[in-house]
Amino acid sequence: MKSRIVLGSRGSLLALAQVKLTREALQRAHPGLEIEAKIITTSGDRRQEVKAGEGSAAGLKGLFTKEIQDTMLEGEIDAAVHSLKDLPGVTPAELELGAVLPRERTSDLLISKSYAGLDALPAGGRVGTGSVRRRRQLQWLRPELEIVELRGNVPTRLEKLTRQGLDAIVLARAGLGRLGYRIEGDKLECDAGAFHATALPILPAIGQGAVGIEIRRDDDGTRKLVSAIDHGESHLCVRVERELLRRLDGDCRLPVAALATLDGGTLRADAIVFPDDESLPPVRAHATGPATDPEAIAVSLFKQLQGGAR
Repeated sequence: MKSRIVLGSRGSLLALAQVKLTREALQRAHPGLEIEAKIITTSGDRRQEVKAGEGSAAGLKGLFTKEIQDTMLEGEIDAAVHSLKDLPGVTPAELELGAVLPRERTSDLLISKSYAGLDALPAGGRVGTGSVRRRRQLQWLRPELEIVELRGNVPTRLEKLTRQGLDAIVLARAGLGRLGYRIEGDKLECDAGAFHATALPILPAIGQGAVGIEIRRDDDGTRKLVSAIDHGESHLCVRVERELLRRLDGDCRLPVAALATLDGGTLRADAIVFPDDESLPPVRAHATGPATDPEAIAVSLFKQLQGGAR
């Protein structure tokens, strides 16, 4: 078995936290394994003004992964550590998802100084988010809210919550946890202050909360290393969501959200897609099936979304 592996990743604080999780998992599985991390700057890192909306076209999502994949294809790294919500549904044929770490909780949280939950926000309340997926779902549930464009890392967004006079912002629970923020009950306390942190009744981005390890298909040595840290349940659920994304990438560029869960031997999945016309309601889909065929569940979701969008 290989005695050394080079991991490639973005250099953001969250990406580095994900590399740390991967490194620790590999070290537990393979004591003595030499692990090197190589930081790669992506187009998305250089072009922060580009709105890489979750669930939009693969070309936008690929801004945060393409250079890392190219580096792996060139042989400079053995594996890429991705936040799976950033990975396009269609990826180079020479690459595959070798492992998925145990998935964190997938919920989006409404972070607010004054309001404990979506229903508590006043009419005209200002909510900050940079995600089209989140914006469309929030507008569908509470059309009288004002959704404000919000960018930056977590500390920056928490600062803007008060500095820009926002009533709330939306952050992923998984990202907060990986960055070391502690949430107890529905409360978040950090250097920026004390906040309500309430789970939103919306579907997450495809792959949200999951860290994926991508490898070259012809690299059996790396496959053996990373397969030892693969979390089977998380990988099955991700397969459903990513197959749906793969099919939608060839069909539309609309905001989509989906979540698959495993209950015993049964996979359950929900999805929602929003049309270009914001006056029209979203199309929803639900499917269940055996865990032995996750792609079939994705096909069922896709057909429902296609049929409802006509």
